[in-house]
Amino acid sequence: MKQEAQYCQLADLNDAKDELIEIRRHIHRHPELSYEEFNTSDLVAAKLQAWGYAVTRNIGGTGLVGTLSAGGGQRSIGIRADMDALPIHEKTGLPYASCHDGKMHACGHDGHTTMLLGAARYLARSRNFNGTVNLIFQPAEEAGSNSGAEQMLRDGLFERFPCDAIFGMHNHPGFPTGTFMFRAGPFMAACDTVKVCISGRGGHAARPHLAIDPVVVASGLVMALQTIVARNIDPAEMAVVTVGALHAGHAANVIPEQATLEMSVRSFDPEVRRQLEQRIRALIGAHVEGYGAQAEIDYIHGYPVLVNADAETAFAVAIAEELVGPENVITPFPAIAGSEDFAYFLQQRPGCFVRLGNGVGKPMLHNAAYDFNDENVTVGAAYWSRLVERYLGSV
Repeated sequence: MKQEAQYCQLADLNDAKDELIEIRRHIHRHPELSYEEFNTSDLVAAKLQAWGYAVTRNIGGTGLVGTLSAGGGQRSIGIRADMDALPIHEKTGLPYASCHDGKMHACGHDGHTTMLLGAARYLARSRNFNGTVNLIFQPAEEAGSNSGAEQMLRDGLFERFPCDAIFGMHNHPGFPTGTFMFRAGPFMAACDTVKVCISGRGGHAARPHLAIDPVVVASGLVMALQTIVARNIDPAEMAVVTVGALHAGHAANVIPEQATLEMSVRSFDPEVRRQLEQRIRALIGAHVEGYGAQAEIDYIHGYPVLVNADAETAFAVAIAEELVGPENVITPFPAIAGSEDFAYFLQQRPGCFVRLGNGVGKPMLHNAAYDFNDENVTVGAAYWSRLVERYLGSV
């Protein structure tokens, strides 16, 4: 058993900090949307190859895997980072702000990619592990459906790059940098999107009795949908039904033909997810029929519940406590209603998805003022390095 000091320490990444920050800010300045991560993928591949990794590209589109083995160990581990940006107009005013109008790294994937590159650099130099590490750089986490994780799995990710376990990380604004958060079991929600088109009969605003007003139907439906969680779902379970978009009409004196609404449906249990769909479909049908209107429902199943494995989560917690101290580790952290396509990987292999504080008082994710905290580039890199060393063991 190696002595504690022989595993990666935070200070071991100090010499790489400036280089990693430069990489992170370069990626931030040149954001690329889902399945468009061509330049980001090129940058990652060049770095990995220079450090001695075998690089396989075009997995799940623009995704790639860097593989490195040391010793004769048979164990293998996968570490994943996402690379895509969001269609948001950046408003940070930073010197390295996005140079692509309407595209922005507003979720910190620039930082996630950089942290894993930092670990890649350290592991290539230290070779302080016995087995194989697969560094998975994934496209299109933000796609919502038909995501990068799904596409990489369809391209045979785990068959081509065997992993005994897989780990991923996401930054978390509102908590100090260097604070790690964990939860075994269901950690992030399943997310489905529902699009509803209500068709009525248009007419003059002065003669509503001759029309079937889809605005009234849609307005009533928004309120009725709020009863689904309150009166159909066990209060001990977690569920969310949010109508985020409602569109109808263009003039005050015209009753339109149609109204459309879109909603986000989130849950943490497969049976609750099934129940939500059944009740939403039934309520929409009955409600709209009562007004004499018609509805078309497009129910889009998004990412599943992200479920962290007990043993791998306990291991990941132990690594964080070793690296930053138990006082900087929160477990169990409350379940998060956001969703994440890393859930697909966890359906195939045991593992853990980790949260890392991005700073107190910082803008939240998917915000035009958001920026990844550069203090985390070495924290995350050291964490991944130590986790690999401890999981695979020493040579």
